[in-house]
Amino acid sequence: MPLSLRPPRKGKTPNYEIRGTYLGVYVERTAGTPELRVAKRVLKGIKEAIERGEYRKREEVAEAPKPPTFADATLAYLKAGGEAKFLGKIIEATGDHALRDKPLAEIDQLAIDNAARGVYPLAPATTLNRQFYTPVSAVLKHAGIELKIKRPKGWRGSKATEWLEPDQAFAVIREAYAIEPEFGLFCLTLLYTGMRLGDATEEAILRGLRLEQALLYLGATKNSEPRPVHLPPIVVEAFRKQRPRPVRPSKGTGGVLTNGAAGRNRAGAGVPFLERHPDEKLFRFCKGGRLYKMLYLALDRAGVVLPKRMRGFHIFCHTYGTWMHRYGGLDTYGLTRTGRWKDPDSADRYKHTMASAEARRADLLPVPAAKPRALKGL
Repeated sequence: MPLSLRPPRKGKTPNYEIRGTYLGVYVERTAGTPELRVAKRVLKGIKEAIERGEYRKREEVAEAPKPPTFADATLAYLKAGGEAKFLGKIIEATGDHALRDKPLAEIDQLAIDNAARGVYPLAPATTLNRQFYTPVSAVLKHAGIELKIKRPKGWRGSKATEWLEPDQAFAVIREAYAIEPEFGLFCLTLLYTGMRLGDATEEAILRGLRLEQALLYLGATKNSEPRPVHLPPIVVEAFRKQRPRPVRPSKGTGGVLTNGAAGRNRAGAGVPFLERHPDEKLFRFCKGGRLYKMLYLALDRAGVVLPKRMRGFHIFCHTYGTWMHRYGGLDTYGLTRTGRWKDPDSADRYKHTMASAEARRADLLPVPAAKPRALKGL
């Protein structure tokens, strides 16, 4: 069989293999690369070495140990329990700027920037930071490489923030209760705790609710750290007054039922809300289109108009941060110490929701004794 390349085989090897005989010399080895053009160069080099009489089988050559690559570091990071999300796409990327087979010693800021645009050519800076720079930084730090990575310009996103004024928020909560009592309690809890949607729908269970301590204990959050969430009196009282989930009628009760009226009962239907099984989810909702439609309906009925990018449950988080700054008197670091924000930079946006004390001193500036004609009548 003439000397030729065999393509990568899924589940066996990601690289090209070189097999066959050339000038009476049998070769069977890996090309060490998934790139066809690189593998062809390796094949050509082997042929030239055989022609010169210099080729020896790999097992006959005492090879120096190969330096660890980014793929090696990623594997070690994952085995140590690192976050796998977003790393798959980075490792699967190929091309001149791909990080997978690049030795760790050769990875610098330029290599990371080029690789990022190779994986996400059109992504905004916020996506690049979240889905490329952050996981790459985590892998390198685990490998002991303390490289200070410069994030792409604009990675923090806009600090422009929308929030609900009290009358708007109370109107939304009223409409949420009108749509469904449990949905009203759900929105009220988000408003007065600032919880992320995922924490409320996935992490909060009834066992963690301790009303005598005004506390909801989240065992695992987005930051992978347990977090106690304080419940203000209005939320504690709302939980205590929450009615059981309604029992749905069945066809066996007789009479004609409208479409959708009958069906499977919700978990805990008819049971006092706080007496359900302690391992049940605190709220029955799941993140999805139906839940967002309920919010949109509550916002519309309350007459609250928001920019499209803020028309979601995160408006409650922004409102919580704004109110805690405005009415609770917390500065950036005070907001961080609530446990809701891990990074002061994330909480810093809420200081922009109020004019500073220095700016309000403009009230002391001199004004004319007699109002100009344009101001008369004001």
